Amino acid sequence: MGLFTENEQELISKAISDAEKATSGEIRIALEKHCSGDALEKAASMFIKLGMDKTTRHNGVLIYIAVEDHKFAIIGDKGIDKVVPADFWEMTKSAMRSCFIKGDLIGGILTGISLAGEQLSAYFPSEKDDVNELSNDIIFMDKPKDSGA
Repeated sequence: MGLFTENEQELISKAISDAEKATSGEIRIALEKHCSGDALEKAASMFIKLGMDKTTRHNGVLIYIAVEDHKFAIIGDKGIDKVVPADFWEMTKSAMRSCFIKGDLIGGILTGISLAGEQLSAYFPSEKDDVNELSNDIIFMDKPKDSGA
C-alpha cells in the first residue's frame, strides 16, 4: 500500500507487542484505501475473516481504517466488549480522531493501540501460559494477492 515507511510499520508493530505484554488480549490493525459501506460493518466482517473471534479468551481488538475515505472503526470481541465501560469504544475513536484531524495517522493508531492495551491489561492481565495468538503486523487489505508464480 505504500502508506507507511518500514520504520513506521515497525513502530506500530512494536506498540502492539508492547501493549500485548501486559495482557492475554490481541490487537490488530487493518488498513485499506476505500470502504464503500459502513466502517463498523466492514470491521466486523474483517474481524471474522482474520480469525480474531477464535482467540482463547475472546479478547481481540481490531482497529480498521479506510485511509482515503477517512473512515475507521474499532471492534472488540465479546470477552472485552462486555467488560469495558459502555463509552470506551467511542472515547477511543474520539482520541484517535483528534490525531487524524491533525494529519497524524501514526499518532492516531498508536493512541488506539495504547488505549485498547490499557483496557485489555486491566481486564485480561497477562498470564504465564499466554501465547501471541495473532501476528502484530499491520494488515494491508489492498495488498495484491500472491499469484503463486
